[in-house]
Amino acid sequence: MKKEINLILKSDYVSKYEDGYPLLLKEVLVDFDKVTQEGTIVNLFTSKKKFVAKAYYGLQNKGFGWILSTDPSESIDITYFTTKIKTALSHRKSFYADDSTTAFRVFNGEGDGVGGFTIDYFSGYYMITWYSMGIYEFREAILEAFKSCVDYKGIYQKKRFDSKGMYLDEADDFVSGQRAPEPLIVKENGANFAIYLDDGAMVGVFLDQKEVRKTIRDKYAKEKTVLNTFSYTGAFSVFAALGGAKSTTSVDLAKRSLPKTAEQFEVNDIDVDTQEIIVEDVFNYFKYAVRKKLLFDMVILDPPSFARSKKHTFSASKDYVNLLKEAIQITSKGGIIVASTNSANFSMMTFRDFIKRAFKELKGNHKVQEKFSLPKDFRVNPKFKEGDYLKVVFIRKL
Repeated sequence: MKKEINLILKSDYVSKYEDGYPLLLKEVLVDFDKVTQEGTIVNLFTSKKKFVAKAYYGLQNKGFGWILSTDPSESIDITYFTTKIKTALSHRKSFYADDSTTAFRVFNGEGDGVGGFTIDYFSGYYMITWYSMGIYEFREAILEAFKSCVDYKGIYQKKRFDSKGMYLDEADDFVSGQRAPEPLIVKENGANFAIYLDDGAMVGVFLDQKEVRKTIRDKYAKEKTVLNTFSYTGAFSVFAALGGAKSTTSVDLAKRSLPKTAEQFEVNDIDVDTQEIIVEDVFNYFKYAVRKKLLFDMVILDPPSFARSKKHTFSASKDYVNLLKEAIQITSKGGIIVASTNSANFSMMTFRDFIKRAFKELKGNHKVQEKFSLPKDFRVNPKFKEGDYLKVVFIRKL
């Protein structure tokens, strides 16, 4: 049995949690300092001792823990997690039935009823990602529940929480079943991706961008020159090339981005020598492109929310306007900028304002062609708008 403790909600916040808000915040509690051990079950009461919700204590960058139930008698056990996982899987039936896409999310944290962990599917293998020590304390129950719900070749895990500033991700992420080949080839809308389930914090592709990549390939790439910045393993470049792009240029600061991007081209039978892959600070490359008067028909911006290099620090909430201005200067008239951010700190409305500001400051005009948020497999809790973190806008430079 997990340790349980009763805490009092401040009166100003009671209605917020009665309305279904899922994230437990330190500032909403009268006596938060009573709980010290992650994984503790926290029963929330009003000052008049009325039960409001049951949560667990687990520190992550978003908050103090997550709501689990509004039933005071509900046990947080294997049966509880089995019910949540079965419901999540039922929402992904169409994904399992689609042979053209064999990598997708099957459990999206609070969007599927339990914040703090996610589960992704990769062609018969599963990856569980834990975001706090608190939820990791429930791992045995969650794993047993999950194994009872799915047929699997193998299960892996990644621990994305830290203790004293250090990541606790183990060298070996393998959990159960059989080990995946390296690389494991998965499909996304008919294209191939080479992924590694046991190779550091990331596997090699961000699954939340699948609809954006498909749109680039099917609607925008043909006969275009494409610049992909913060390119990681070059997934956008691969889809642009498959869509008939005249050329792709992938730029990322990480040295391993070069062999990783080359590999993604190779598994799609694209001649790597016909594509340009550059290991460079993106901001330095922008300066080089301006100096050389380079222009691209499409510029893709998908920076991390926060990044630091030797000479530059980037924060999406503070610096995206300037990033857009850099991109606008090297985009052809009539060209497309694909502006993306995974920052949960601001809304799509604010992001659209960033775009307007960037063009206004350069005395230019633009038209929004289309916009995207998270795909259907990344389910979002309607009471937690911050969970719908992805914002992508296709902008035409007029």
